[in-house]
Amino acid sequence: MAKNLLPAKDKDISEWYTGVIKLADLADYGPAKGTMIIRPYGYAIWEHIQAAMDLEIKKKGVDNAYFPIFIPMSFLQREKEHVEGFAPELAVVTHGGGEELEESLVVRPTSATIMYDPYANWVQSWRDLPILINQCCNVVRWEKRTMPFIRTSEFLWQEGHTAHATRDEAVSYQKWAMDMYAGIYRNFFALDGYVGWKSTAERFAGADSTLTFESMMPSGKTLQSCTSHDLGQNFAKPFGIKFQDKEGEESYAWQTSWGFSTRSVGGLILSHGDDNGLVLPPKLAPVQAAIIPVKSDGNEAKYCKEIHEVLVKASIRSKLDNRDDETFGYRINKWEVKGAPLILKIGGREADAKTVTVKRRFDGAELTCAFSELEQVVKAQLDELQAAMFAESQKFIAKNTREAKNYDEFKKILSEHKGFIKVCWNDDPAIEKIIKEETKAKSSCRPVDWPDVDGVDFYTGKPARQHWLFAQSY
Repeated sequence: MAKNLLPAKDKDISEWYTGVIKLADLADYGPAKGTMIIRPYGYAIWEHIQAAMDLEIKKKGVDNAYFPIFIPMSFLQREKEHVEGFAPELAVVTHGGGEELEESLVVRPTSATIMYDPYANWVQSWRDLPILINQCCNVVRWEKRTMPFIRTSEFLWQEGHTAHATRDEAVSYQKWAMDMYAGIYRNFFALDGYVGWKSTAERFAGADSTLTFESMMPSGKTLQSCTSHDLGQNFAKPFGIKFQDKEGEESYAWQTSWGFSTRSVGGLILSHGDDNGLVLPPKLAPVQAAIIPVKSDGNEAKYCKEIHEVLVKASIRSKLDNRDDETFGYRINKWEVKGAPLILKIGGREADAKTVTVKRRFDGAELTCAFSELEQVVKAQLDELQAAMFAESQKFIAKNTREAKNYDEFKKILSEHKGFIKVCWNDDPAIEKIIKEETKAKSSCRPVDWPDVDGVDFYTGKPARQHWLFAQSY
């Protein structure tokens, strides 16, 4: 199946990527340009991601809510930097009910402005703070270049928006959100990356600072996987989110916003997949163990049902695939394409001996276990695979992070390897623009755990105190 229909991943990663999405039943193209239909198997991955985040978000005391998709244009125009940052991507509604609207409506590119108008009504005293609200919804950004999951005109995401009485409290939430996201990537996606600060040119429009989790794709390009922003008082002032503080003085709230989208599913596909299709980490796999009988009737079929019952009772996501219109080999190949972490192969020999042949998708290794040990073995294998996939990601990030002392070395690395390039640099939007125009690379982030140094700016030769990562990106 996959061997005949998928190109080699390292030969044509774009064709491989779109082929995997189709063959694994993850998504289809929508009828409108740039849109995507997420099929049940693909949506199940997103549901597991959402569930993992929702647990942490609620644990932090943040509540879920919902705000409208249509935003009056005047709301966006209250915050100049914000609307300038989104202007090229806005979808605008000018007519409704057969009539021209008195005020144009923007289809939600983010919920900041539609949320902050009511925040101003909800806050009078310091006792009304903090406001801690999360929303899971769709947003629209009119993209010129699209790629399923990675960059679509409409996508799904989670976005948190908080308001606080002090800047310190707001910044602590900004950092908490990024730590939470990094934990989701490392513990569920089995993907490593860099947590760091965005440059002046790359930070969110209207934010004082932006934190990001930057991951590396097999192509050598990076993916901005999620972000968390310190909004300062940049939205509180134009929206009038003010309160009487403990001293009786009028103050403006300090705010944060943070988001994590279905773009992450695209990164998951690209990072772990191989020439045979998806390779899913167990914690996010819709089906953790696919049970495949050689025959769909008789003793084998009965035994497979027993296996399925054991796994379901153990809360292991399993699927009994006993379709009689597909061959045994085709069904195995199908679940390899779909990336099921474990495939349990059951023939007459296994049914007679009450054993199970377990094949690992990650490395193709096989083992045999007794039926009586099935639950323990499957759980142990899933844990082992999750850890092994993360260890592989850590090695990949380390291997593809190189250092350049000057601009010539920087360009040489890009031409030969791509990947992350560590440089000393003074955050300068004008210089970053030149670098991007000449090399298509831009700053990824300044990692939060990298100390200041006595260095030299790789582009200007002037003294520099900070190390940054640059790369070409999606």
